[in-house]
Amino acid sequence: MKQYRAFCFDLDGTVYRGKEAIPTAVEFIHQLQEKQLDVFFVTNNSSKTPSQIRETLKQFGIDASEKQIYSSALVTAKYVKERFGQVKVYVIGQDGIRYAFQEQNIEMVEEKPDVVVMGIDRMITYEKLTKACLAVQNGAALIGTNEDIRFPTEEGFHPGNGSFVKLVSQVCNVAPIFMGKPSPVMLEMIQQEYGYGKDEMLMIGDNYDTDILCGIRFGCDTVHVNTGVVKAGAVKEKELQPTYYVEDLSKFPI
Repeated sequence: MKQYRAFCFDLDGTVYRGKEAIPTAVEFIHQLQEKQLDVFFVTNNSSKTPSQIRETLKQFGIDASEKQIYSSALVTAKYVKERFGQVKVYVIGQDGIRYAFQEQNIEMVEEKPDVVVMGIDRMITYEKLTKACLAVQNGAALIGTNEDIRFPTEEGFHPGNGSFVKLVSQVCNVAPIFMGKPSPVMLEMIQQEYGYGKDEMLMIGDNYDTDILCGIRFGCDTVHVNTGVVKAGAVKEKELQPTYYVEDLSKFPI
């Protein structure tokens, strides 16, 4: 087993499911922290601010700083500023994505935007989707914080942000730009900010199409845990394979 320095965790389906912790994951993170190994949380969830994600982790018994949290909201806001400059943006989403755009000093508008950004919105309405469709048809770029079609909860699967972005893209017949996993941008940010080699980093997740592909595209080792969206049997049929499979993180040696 390699000696890794940076352990990068997905959240939903890996550390917790909805409002329920995954005990083996929480214990594994505690063991890493006791050994003073670096832990990061890499999430496609754009609905929460870093401080809110920190509080969620605290409820599950995990102590983390905001510097350890990387979300698709933060990546999306930085991308829009770098790619488009000072533009007007129509945002569908919750606290996390709005906080990220405020931090980048990007103007959020309801009418005549240059860019439409869609993050998960649990108060999504037909009116919001229609407004997004009309803006894109009038020339606005379409960006999704992530392309997750669904995500696991203690009740079962709920619709993910990607399902709504694809609805808008199909109505407008345009290809959206997706941020978040499987894009390797968040792992690249961690590497750049902390100076790790790719061989020192490990991506851990339950979703092959986001977490595992993110690690593969970045070029680091990956662990598929059988606790969330995609079960191991389906993953083993994929052309590109994770480095490791475990039923849960109690089975992964440190």
